[in-house]
Amino acid sequence: MGPELSAPSGEGPSQVPAPQGHGSVLKRRTGWLGAADRQTDRTGWVGTAGRQADRTGWLGAADRQTDRTARVGRLRRLGTPVGILAAVTAAFTYVGTVDPNDPGHYPVCPLLRLTGVLCPGCGGLRSAHAFIHGDLGTALSANAIATVGYFLFAAVWVLWLTRAWRGRPLRIGLAPAWWWGVGAVLLIFTVVRNLPFGSALAP
Repeated sequence: MGPELSAPSGEGPSQVPAPQGHGSVLKRRTGWLGAADRQTDRTGWVGTAGRQADRTGWLGAADRQTDRTARVGRLRRLGTPVGILAAVTAAFTYVGTVDPNDPGHYPVCPLLRLTGVLCPGCGGLRSAHAFIHGDLGTALSANAIATVGYFLFAAVWVLWLTRAWRGRPLRIGLAPAWWWGVGAVLLIFTVVRNLPFGSALAP
């Protein structure tokens, strides 16, 4: 008989070295690895970390902060077009309330006063007043260019607001030919409304 293996005093049987080839069996039997995994799951070294992050909002707070920043940026982008609309609405409200057809409420056009020539803007206030009250025919008769400009402003403003909501800048790039065309239309409109056959365009 060979020498017997004895455990040192104060040490349990688990301290005795396992024979070669029986390590995996001993690990499964004593739970060296399994207990460690169960302890990790029980104490939450791994699994509870994710639950704790979700409970305390470590990840959710970042998402909420990003969403809050996006909302603040959107409000700032919308501030300019909304402010412009508020100013235009206030001006139209005043013109709609105070009739420009009654003398003494608004200053007379300097060009008309000095030369008697109607400028492209003459009749614009009367046009706005009629437009606000839904009289499109009178608005066109007072100043057709201004009336068309109201619809053009509305279209551009809607486009501006939509692009600001989506975080895209408003860029209206017109070729020089377009600007020359606009200038030519204004010049022709001014000349024609001051001629006898163009009296329909005069206010």
